[in-house]
Amino acid sequence: MPNTGRCKELLVEDAVVYLRPSDNPNRKTKYSLYYVENNGALVAMFSQEANKIVFDAINKNKVKELSNYSIIESEKTIGSSRIDIYLANHKSNFKDNADSKSIGEDSKEDIIDETYVEVKSVTLIKDGVAQFPDAPTDRGRKHLEELISLKKEGIRAVVFFLVEHPNGNSFRPNWENDPKFSETLVKAYDEGVEILVYKTRNDFEGIELVGDCLDFNLNK
Repeated sequence: MPNTGRCKELLVEDAVVYLRPSDNPNRKTKYSLYYVENNGALVAMFSQEANKIVFDAINKNKVKELSNYSIIESEKTIGSSRIDIYLANHKSNFKDNADSKSIGEDSKEDIIDETYVEVKSVTLIKDGVAQFPDAPTDRGRKHLEELISLKKEGIRAVVFFLVEHPNGNSFRPNWENDPKFSETLVKAYDEGVEILVYKTRNDFEGIELVGDCLDFNLNK
């Protein structure tokens, strides 16, 4: 089960789930949990794919807030940390080289418009409101602190909540479950870290980001 949350509102008795088989002989299990039906919707449980979904959407200019970057990289290391997605432009060919998706170490002085994006997969829905996290996460709070540090250095920083439950129509932090993460999210927003919330369309052909940015409310 490639989802680190509790998912106790999803994985209930008699829930219909969909599994993906694996022929890897080294695996402990033969299947991965991929979807679960919940309130008439297919909920994506493969949270590890959230980064790829957002990366592909940015690459296809489906996220208007993160468009027109010539450099798009995943799993970018900065100091001792690793951020999910890194975006930037070349000064010498600003917005003119759409085919350039990476950069060599010898060209760092030619980089402008750096942006770091941390992705969070959201599956908990209460009354149509997506909430994160569904279990306390020190790791998630650490990621927010890293984004705050980047922003203080003058670098654009974004936390991207990908709502993988189609019934989620807005977002709020889960104050009841993890007040520390929620407080840090408010702090990050006050420091200038941007919050983006998008949802996915899930079917048996795959998962993709759709629509425009959803509203969010940081209040308790």
